[in-house]
Amino acid sequence: MRAGRVQEPARELFRDAAFPASESSLFFNLSTPLAQFREDITWRRPQEICTTPRLFPNNPWEGQVKQGLLGDCWFLCACAALQKSQHLLNQVFPPGQPSWSDETYCGLFICRIWQFGHWEEVTIDDRLPCLAGRLCFSRCQREDVFWLPLLEKVYAKVHGSYEHLWAGQVADALVDLTGGLAERWNLKDLAGSSRQQDRSAGGQEHRTCRQMLHLKDRCLISCSVLSSRAGAGVLGEFHAFIVSDLQELQSWAGQSILLLRILNPWGRQCWQGLWREGGKGWSQLEPADKARLLSQLQDGEFWVEEEEFLREFDEVTISFPVTEAGYLQSLYTERTLCHAQALPGAWVEGQSAGGCRNNSCFPSNPKFWLRLLEPSEVCVAVLQRPQRHTQGRARALVGHGPAPAGLPGKDCQAVGLHIWKVEKRRVSLPRVLSAPPVAGTVCHAYDREVHLRCELSPGHYLAVPSTFLKDVSAQFLLRVFSTGKVSLSRAERPEAQGTDPRAALPAGQMETMQLRGCWKAGQTAGGSRNFASYPCNPCLPFSVPEGAGRRCVRITLQQHCRLGDSQLHPIGFHVFQILEGGESQDVQSLLLQEPLLSCVPHCYAQEVSRLCLLAAGTYRVVPSTYLPDAEGTFTVTIATRVDRCSIHSQEVLGHFLQEASITSVMKT
Repeated sequence: MRAGRVQEPARELFRDAAFPASESSLFFNLSTPLAQFREDITWRRPQEICTTPRLFPNNPWEGQVKQGLLGDCWFLCACAALQKSQHLLNQVFPPGQPSWSDETYCGLFICRIWQFGHWEEVTIDDRLPCLAGRLCFSRCQREDVFWLPLLEKVYAKVHGSYEHLWAGQVADALVDLTGGLAERWNLKDLAGSSRQQDRSAGGQEHRTCRQMLHLKDRCLISCSVLSSRAGAGVLGEFHAFIVSDLQELQSWAGQSILLLRILNPWGRQCWQGLWREGGKGWSQLEPADKARLLSQLQDGEFWVEEEEFLREFDEVTISFPVTEAGYLQSLYTERTLCHAQALPGAWVEGQSAGGCRNNSCFPSNPKFWLRLLEPSEVCVAVLQRPQRHTQGRARALVGHGPAPAGLPGKDCQAVGLHIWKVEKRRVSLPRVLSAPPVAGTVCHAYDREVHLRCELSPGHYLAVPSTFLKDVSAQFLLRVFSTGKVSLSRAERPEAQGTDPRAALPAGQMETMQLRGCWKAGQTAGGSRNFASYPCNPCLPFSVPEGAGRRCVRITLQQHCRLGDSQLHPIGFHVFQILEGGESQDVQSLLLQEPLLSCVPHCYAQEVSRLCLLAAGTYRVVPSTYLPDAEGTFTVTIATRVDRCSIHSQEVLGHFLQEASITSVMKT
């Protein structure tokens, strides 16, 4: 009897339990038009979609992005950046990915996405959403190429579902796929301007279509339409495109013409302007140039002239070029920003969420030291950590149609950044922050990341990121890119005017006294010195004893409420000196004088404190809230160094006292 051949069992293909082939991976709250296909979407692996699936194409056009039913044109435009750089592609798709023809194929792929300061590895299976046997979301021009739909699935997993990708910012996706920076230009600032320039905080910077001409081969350029207008209505609202090429030509009359080749991710012709196929614009060019440019058009591409471009499109997004070594390059000077630093931070309600510079509590915001050793071009960015599952604020998002309200993951605070130069690292914070910054964002923006570019001389700088509204909690990452050596560190709270920079709580004995009081509406809640009712505030006496020179004194004001309590007030205090013979001076006239020492601006904090050097004499401390009639109780603690020597123990750890024996005692 002949033995039969034993058939090997089929290899079990990987199934990602964390992002299953089910509705939970497709939808979040069924708030988008995608919900109408809920019953029809199936999941298939690439070898079930076509006979010979490939990960990457043989030529760039075959792998060109094409949008499906999902409104994620913003993400697909950013994906095109990977086609311009093998280094970036290898960073996102680590080499050694499986092939469907390999014996070791198991249906598992690994990609990397940059998230809040580091590259995260994301594992998926290759089951993809389909309608009637074809991919229903993104695909490449050749549908047997799968790098794009697989990367789209990775990004959907990072965000929680495919529906989370409906509407977003091209700049956000570019940062996630490159780990770098992306800049947005408002084209309405350029249209109709002969100079075509935009003033930034760092000086005059030229932002023109001709600048894009020099950047086209080094980085991705995307453009967006946020509202439809006559002549370009078919472009669609809230839609993003790829600027695939720019060409500067001479017309037959000798005039310069700048043409931009635009790719619509929908993959179909949509332009009805002068430079459409058969349009009147082509009559301005030599027949050879016309034939050459028209022959370059692929599915979904069209040519548009500079003036039309500025008129019909609203915004351009440009990624910073990334070198083979992984360094960013300046969009303006092409210099390499070869030094990079990053530190996390947070705005905490009641502690470090001071809001914008309009608020008296602005100095309580997180602060960072920048130190430059040489003249440098510097880019400083504030990246917010995404807040999932929250009601989104209105932003200029782009996608397949208008952005639906309340999409999670889109919520961003309005954020700004300002930088001051200081002569030394111990400074008077109120004085520094009252002066104009050397650089700053034009406004607070509801963007996930804001950044500014500036030319800085060597020295120390104080960088203060802030939200527009105070008491708004959020986490952020401060990133610095520079052509020269730069160090970044968190700044301790600088001491106020009247403080000796060399003074700290000295060794020795401190004598402490506590003064308790309250602010009561209509009686002792006079508010800050901006109000006529200020003299109504409690005026508490203390004295500094005689001694050799000035004494080190720490004054602390604490309000009696829990951190984060809704009754937390912005608080501060002033110190007035009673001059010799002025003990009988009334409070009203005393408080009309300039204070000797101040702890202002008023801060939303449970306690504020100042360390100072005071001469022997009599003083009054006046604690106050910023606004009048703000009720609360408080304690003022005054710790003064005294001349009494501290008692130090002679005991040394590790040495034990020897007990005298009973025998030796009796012998004596």
